[in-house]
Parts: sequence; structure tokens; C-alpha cells
Amino acid sequence: MFTIERLSAIEILDSRGRPTVKAACLLTSGDVGVASVPSGASTGTAEALELRDGDPNRYRGLGCRKAVAHVNVEINRALAGRTFASQEELDRSLVTLDGTPSKARLGANAILAVSLAFARAAASSRRLPLFEHLNSLLPEPRPRPRLPRPTINLFSGGKHAGGQVPIQDVLVVPVSARTMDEALAMTYAVYQAAADLTRERYGMRALTADEGGLAPPFPSAEAMLEDAVTAIVAADLRPGHDIALAVDVASSHFHRAGVYHLGKARFDSRGMIKLLLAWEERYPILSYEDGLAEEDWAHWPDLAAALGDQTRTLGDDFLCTNPERIRRAVAAKAANALLLKVNQIGTLTEAAEAYRLARAAGWSVTVSARSGETEDDWLADLATGWAGDYIKIGSITQSERLAKYNRLLEIEAETGLDMSVER
Repeated sequence: MFTIERLSAIEILDSRGRPTVKAACLLTSGDVGVASVPSGASTGTAEALELRDGDPNRYRGLGCRKAVAHVNVEINRALAGRTFASQEELDRSLVTLDGTPSKARLGANAILAVSLAFARAAASSRRLPLFEHLNSLLPEPRPRPRLPRPTINLFSGGKHAGGQVPIQDVLVVPVSARTMDEALAMTYAVYQAAADLTRERYGMRALTADEGGLAPPFPSAEAMLEDAVTAIVAADLRPGHDIALAVDVASSHFHRAGVYHLGKARFDSRGMIKLLLAWEERYPILSYEDGLAEEDWAHWPDLAAALGDQTRTLGDDFLCTNPERIRRAVAAKAANALLLKVNQIGTLTEAAEAYRLARAAGWSVTVSARSGETEDDWLADLATGWAGDYIKIGSITQSERLAKYNRLLEIEAETGLDMSVER
């Protein structure tokens, strides 16, 4: 049982210099939990709503003072002094208090900050590492905690960079690594080789995008993929054996009126599927994220069938960590993998339900950060506690990314937990 004494929040800045919410939960036991929430740039239309102030004279309307005030006043008044038996009871109270389907009244940023801060305080009260406490939030039978395999941003385009190519990210996956330490060392070698290539081929220094990926002026998406393979080889690693690729296509952002605008090329849905299959044959790709637009429901089953079980048909904007959309996708056989972003749905309890549905369908799960992150490292504990197959944090630069990687290294050193097996 956990009794809340006080909830509070302040506005802080994320990795893009935009405001976000940091909340604190004080229990009557004296235990405190503090948590910061991220923010996305590439967002799905079905995501829970981040509440922004809308004042054009302050942070161009992106301020979060309203969300912060909701934590300090209304949410605190409603929940302070109350005893909660579980995370689910707390989260259901938050959802009921908001009273809207998308958390638009109080703001998903306010609600999630409280949900996470409460979880941290509860873990402290139980004298458990956060990952062990988060594991206990899952329904039985619970998975054994394990380290997720990282998928690490190498090159960026789309909304995470300057839009020089439509696809959003090419990530490296250290498939032969046995430990997190080995995975990060392998990735460092590839990243440095890619930085050298960027300088030699494009005549520019290693400027990075929102998530730390390199962002030279690629002439095409194919060039982006070719350069990734070249960097792997230059690092004395074997493409497809030591390092595979994952591609965040983010198709919704170049899909208009039923047509996919990929550079100068134009494709209908079937043409887009053929293109992704051609890339898969040519490059060591194990995962496509949002290979089709988020509302192209008629063709997602075709994409999943064409890629088969060996390639992840991964839903981000398509699924939005939303249980209703996941149920629909499972019934339609429209995907075989979930990109789990807690702030897309707004509470840990709802995210756990999304996780449960994905696992029940036999899907893999990638626990993901956002493009606008903070130095908070709770995501590493979540991915470990929920035994995520993969974790998507960003590149191996920038403190908001490294905080999560360093937490994974810390967990590995303290526990000796195994890394998820590549499958």
C-alpha cells in the first residue's frame, strides 16, 4: 500500500530545448520518486495528447505550464492523502480524473509524469531496483528480466534531420554481441567509421540529428543504406552476421492522397511493399518500422505477409502503443512487432496492456525513447524489467541517450543479466 503525501511538477527542457514535465511523488513513508517525460517529433495521430500552452510568445507555443499546473493543483488535490494498492489503481484514477479518450484535458505529459514518479517512489518504498518493481507490474506469468538488444541510430533523415531523405532512420543492430558492453563497443566502431565516411564522401564534419544520428546530404535512401553497409565493413565487422540494419521508414510523413513520395519516385502501397522487399534482398535488414502509412490498414497485412516471420513488421505511428489498435492489427495479421512508447498512451498500466497484447500474439517488442528526451534513465529499467527484445534509444552520442545506455551497463555489471537472444 502506498499513500501519497504530495505531488508536484516543474517545467524543464528536453534534448531539443523544448519544454517538458518533471514530476515528483512524495509518499507518507518518506520515499520519493522523480521522473521526466519525453516528447516526440514523429508522432502518430492516435497518440495521447501532450498539453502545450499555445502562447506564441513563449517557446513558440510549446510551453508546458498548464500541464505542470495540473499536477501541482488538480492532480495533487485529487490524489494527495489517498492510499493506492497498486500502480494500476493509481493510473486508473488519473485516467478517470482526466475524463477524455486522449488525455487532452490534463495532458498526457502531466499524467505520465505522475505515473512514472509514483512507480519510482513505490520501488523505493519496496527497496527494489526500478526494473524489478516494473517487472512486478506485468500480469502473470511474468517474463524474467533481461537486457534488451540495442538498435542504435547511425544515420538520420526525415523529421529527425533536415529531411534530406524521406526515410527517418537507419539503425545498426549488433546481432552477434553477447553483452551490452560488447554491443556498444561494436557500435562505436561502426559509428566512427561512418563519421569518417561522412567527412570523406560528403566533405562535412559529424553533425548529428535529434537522436544523435549522422545526417549528411544523402542523395537517396539507397545511398543511406549503402553507406551504412560500407561503415560496417570499414569497422571490420560482417554485415548481417555481426551487425544488421533496422530501418525506421516513417512512411506516414511522405504519404499523401494514397501515394508515397520517396524523393522523385512515386509509389502506391503495393509499389512501396515491393521497394521494401527489394531493399531487404540487397541489404541486411531485419526490421522495418512503419513501412506503410499509419492509416493504410488495407495493405499492412500484405506487407507483413510479404516480409514473413524473419523480418520485423514493426508498428510505431501505426499502433501508437494503443491496445485498441494492437487488437485490430493482431486480428488482421498486420504486424508482428510493437514499438512500445509509454508516452504514446500515457500511463504505465496502459502500456503494460499494450505489451501483454503484443506478447500474447507472439510479437517481438522494442521499447523506445523519443526524439525529445531528458537525462532520466527510467526507460532502461522499463526495457529490462519488461524483457524487451530490443531497445531503441538513439545514437551513442548526447547525454540524454547515454544516460540510458549507461544505466543498461550499470544493470549488466550489477546483475549479470543476459541480453535478449537474437531471433
